Amino acid sequence: MVHAPQAALDIIEMTSSTPGVMQMLQFSLAPAFLLVGIGSIMNVMMSRLTWVANRIERLELQAEEKPQNSYEDELAWLARRRAIAQRAVMFSTAAAGLISVLIAALFISAYISLKIGTVIAVLWVATMALLITGLSLFFRETAIAAKGPASRGSTSRKLEG
Repeated sequence: MVHAPQAALDIIEMTSSTPGVMQMLQFSLAPAFLLVGIGSIMNVMMSRLTWVANRIERLELQAEEKPQNSYEDELAWLARRRAIAQRAVMFSTAAAGLISVLIAALFISAYISLKIGTVIAVLWVATMALLITGLSLFFRETAIAAKGPASRGSTSRKLEG
């Protein structure tokens, strides 16, 4: 128990250096800006995912009200888009979480004697891999959205009438 107050004092002494803290803040700026960018991209992804989910609900209600109309092509198309968009959000969320861990590791690395540069590099590469995967899935979802469902013309006429 006597060592705990001394350890706390040692930590305060190590972190009291303003230039040391400023250097860690500078090192964490690039990952922090990346985190903001990921958040912005995820906002767009979530907007698309919400639109798809709402569209599925509206079509399912219309199918219940008018069973003679078939919305199966569009529902299948929307379900595929939703699944891909959900994976894109999951990968992007994982990238955001990992970049947050990386920022914390950068701060911790300044105050420990253990060399964790390799861990930080691995975290960065893993973050990029997750982000690239999320963006690739988002690209795929937008490509599918641009093509439309197989029988879009007939479905849109049914919805108008």
